[in-house]
Amino acid sequence: MKHSILVVDDERSIRTSLTKALGAEGYEVETADTLASGRAALEAFQPDVVIFDLRLPDGTGLDLLSEIRQLDRGTQTILITAFGDVQAAVGAMKAGAGDFLKKPYELEELLHAVRNAVRNIERDTQLDGFRRRALAKHHADQMVGKSPAMQDVARLVDKVSQSEATGVLITGESGTGKELVARAIHYQSSRAAYPLMDVNCSSFQEGLLENELFGHERGAFTDARETKKGLVELCNQGTLFLDELGDMPLPTQAKLLRFIDQKSFKRVGGVQDIKVDLRIIAATNKRLDEAVADGAFREDLYYRLKVISIHLPPLRERGDDILALAEHFLVTFNRKFKRHFQGLTADTESILLGYSWPGNVRELKNVLERAVLLEDGGALTPDMLPPELVRRPVPNHQLRSLAEVEEEHVLAVLESVGWNKSLAARVLGISRQGLLDRLKRMKVEEVAEPGALFSRPNH
Repeated sequence: MKHSILVVDDERSIRTSLTKALGAEGYEVETADTLASGRAALEAFQPDVVIFDLRLPDGTGLDLLSEIRQLDRGTQTILITAFGDVQAAVGAMKAGAGDFLKKPYELEELLHAVRNAVRNIERDTQLDGFRRRALAKHHADQMVGKSPAMQDVARLVDKVSQSEATGVLITGESGTGKELVARAIHYQSSRAAYPLMDVNCSSFQEGLLENELFGHERGAFTDARETKKGLVELCNQGTLFLDELGDMPLPTQAKLLRFIDQKSFKRVGGVQDIKVDLRIIAATNKRLDEAVADGAFREDLYYRLKVISIHLPPLRERGDDILALAEHFLVTFNRKFKRHFQGLTADTESILLGYSWPGNVRELKNVLERAVLLEDGGALTPDMLPPELVRRPVPNHQLRSLAEVEEEHVLAVLESVGWNKSLAARVLGISRQGLLDRLKRMKVEEVAEPGALFSRPNH
């Protein structure tokens, strides 16, 4: 890409020498000798970089700088000033000038400033492209569903994204799409060009979570051989997403509260306060008000993070969104796996609408992914669905306890995925270890013969 440069200076020798030098570097160059001609060239030429003198015959370069800022085209600016005007140059930098050089300057010094300006343009272009792609992927419109509850969520996401709110709490059952909402808020906001860092609070023990969030200084503990920046520091200007907030240990809660109040923190083992500006989005599938009452979660932190609260409804309460999501996932997995499914049969729709979806959107997504992977195509029929979805209701005289129903559901999911415990855990919306613990409580034992599944002894 050939970048364009406008030189505004009343000295002909400077305009001539810069035109020659910049042209030799491969830039397209235009010149102007007054503020008025500089304004005209700015509009007609639309340069990537403007090099301008502070003193012009009919005004000052600051007037031109103001107009460049108003155009908001991402134009980079380099101010040239005499020695006695350094204070004015400082004012120009505060007003938005990208760089300034004092006369007399070396030609290589100016070329270096131009190369830096061009690198800034290319960086901003890449960031802008990244932001547009991320926005298209994570915009609230991508949260499939037209149910009133989800329309309310989408409207709230739009408002929160454009606000300066620094605390957002997203609640809802596992698998309802809390991470998707967090990403939509970030990428629709003015922070989209900065990092989104996420941490699952249930994945770390107390000391490790603090280290992950706030980092540590070299020598802070035995294995701290180097200084490490934490996620809070790395996502300055961006968004920190705290998933499974309800599992955060109380000591770490205290440190997080202090950070929120002071907007600064110390690395583990550090003495220097580090200031950052970021938005915190937290998510949980737990009732934090109950955790507060039980003493498991700090009340003051709860209200700091609940500046704005967004609740995601379970899939079973979203009506026809179930079918819209199923069609959406069918299209997605057709493209991903190069299949040619052509929608859902009426019987399939009825089954999907009648199922309770304990694993919510995540479970529905896994059901559609499994069908597309294992079947050939055509319309999606009931026989392509997992057994637990199509099983007939139990007659009243065969009513069973909740534990029995749960056991049957777990086994049915395992059967439907060929006893792949990792995939079964995803469908059930629990961890693999959680599934293994549940099977142990159910006294389900794996049979050693090749190809055998599980046998469950009679209780």
